[in-house]
Amino acid sequence: MTEAEKNFFTSDPDPDHPGWYQWKLKDPECYNSFLGPMIVRRGGDGIADNIARVRMFPERQHRNLGDAVHGGTMMGFIDCALFAAMRVLEIGPSGFAVTLELQTHFIGAARLGEPLEAQVEVARETGRFLFLRGLVVQGDGSENMASYTAIVKKAPQ
Repeated sequence: MTEAEKNFFTSDPDPDHPGWYQWKLKDPECYNSFLGPMIVRRGGDGIADNIARVRMFPERQHRNLGDAVHGGTMMGFIDCALFAAMRVLEIGPSGFAVTLELQTHFIGAARLGEPLEAQVEVARETGRFLFLRGLVVQGDGSENMASYTAIVKKAPQ
């Protein structure tokens, strides 16, 4: 983590989830704060180490008019998960990277009160770009809520 990034977020071990780390921006007025607490880890529980896992805990403010997680919340979560994944996978500084494209396919209705997990994989990396893909899962990890692909422009060196 660069010195500049240390001013923006913390990545301390999460005391409630062994093996996971907190992903928390230091500025409570940033968009990520709306999503609430997030935790991150690399692989684990039968998932390969080249997969970053990012979890959020959906609450009432994340719902649509029913009791499902709002699609905009899920897309915002996926976008934030891309940058958390960059740190977990040790790709480089994520705080100054930019999402160029995010394509999302909703597969199921995510439920409130149950962790939602974005699993992020690097499909390809070039000098300036990351091509990422993944799933958003819920429950025991077998319930797919969304799939996505993204292109992120890496921060200048």
